[in-house]
Amino acid sequence: MPASLLQIKESNPSAPLVGIARLAAHGESLRQGHDVEYFTLPARSLLNRCVSKRVPFAWTINPYRGCEFACKYCYARYTHEFMEMRDGVDFERKIYVKQQTAWLLRQELKRVKPGEQIAIGTATDPYQPAEKRFEITRSLLEEMARHRGLELGIVTKSDLVVRDIDLLREVARHNSLYISVTVTTVNTGLARILEPRAPRPDLRLQAVNRLAQAGLNVGVICSPVLPGITDSTAGLDKVVRGAKEAGARFVYANALFLKPCSASMFLPFLEKAFPQLVESYRKRYGERAFVSKAYREQLSAVMSALRKKHGIRKEMTDRKSVSAEYRAEEVQMALFG
Repeated sequence: MPASLLQIKESNPSAPLVGIARLAAHGESLRQGHDVEYFTLPARSLLNRCVSKRVPFAWTINPYRGCEFACKYCYARYTHEFMEMRDGVDFERKIYVKQQTAWLLRQELKRVKPGEQIAIGTATDPYQPAEKRFEITRSLLEEMARHRGLELGIVTKSDLVVRDIDLLREVARHNSLYISVTVTTVNTGLARILEPRAPRPDLRLQAVNRLAQAGLNVGVICSPVLPGITDSTAGLDKVVRGAKEAGARFVYANALFLKPCSASMFLPFLEKAFPQLVESYRKRYGERAFVSKAYREQLSAVMSALRKKHGIRKEMTDRKSVSAEYRAEEVQMALFG
């Protein structure tokens, strides 16, 4: 049993673990090293229904629970709390590998209606280091390649996605597929501070180029945009220009979303790395998890101008006109299903 779960049991030994917490507690350790440990996680379901009608996808799939990239701003850390793991660091050090995923997907795709989009990697990166060994994401793509008429989207920070180019092209032959590669900044040093274990921005843009050269519908997400850190017009301009030069078909941005579980990790980081910004962040996010409407509108205007300057659009697909600057809070909350 993972140490954090043992601590919970020791503090309240009579309290039974239920649901996913019980499944996580019985996970088998697969590997330990570099402060990261992998566990098996029996999966009862793979497709998560999004209840919000304001996002462009109806379903989400996350092949793993937790993410080794350790992005300081990550909003998904709270998902480990469902497994009664309250230490935010556990999200990046205890990675759960879902089991029987391809079989489950085969059964659950029957629930997906024509036109309903499926987003892969909304709360944990599907191409994080675990994928090199366990290939859960690849197994899902192999299953999807057997189907027709699916609406699919993949979100990743990893250049490992290029490993599956041939398979992605096979999926795209009979399905609608778009791939979004996250690039928050092209400044390698800054990216290493914010996203310490994620591939460098230049490697991600190279991946965008290879995917584009393969004829795949690929674009760049500049999200989250961090106030006072990555939101300068000059910095955003470099991201949009880099996306265009790499062959991205679309680019969009959303501002930082900071719920308490994320703030408990992000604010201490901010105090060490950007102490001059701590007070402004406390004021900006003290009573809400989202930036103000004025900030969102300003960011949207800047991105619109930069897209026009570099000749790149914001829509994700050719088949549908999907607005990328939908309200960030609607998207983020939908990802929590």
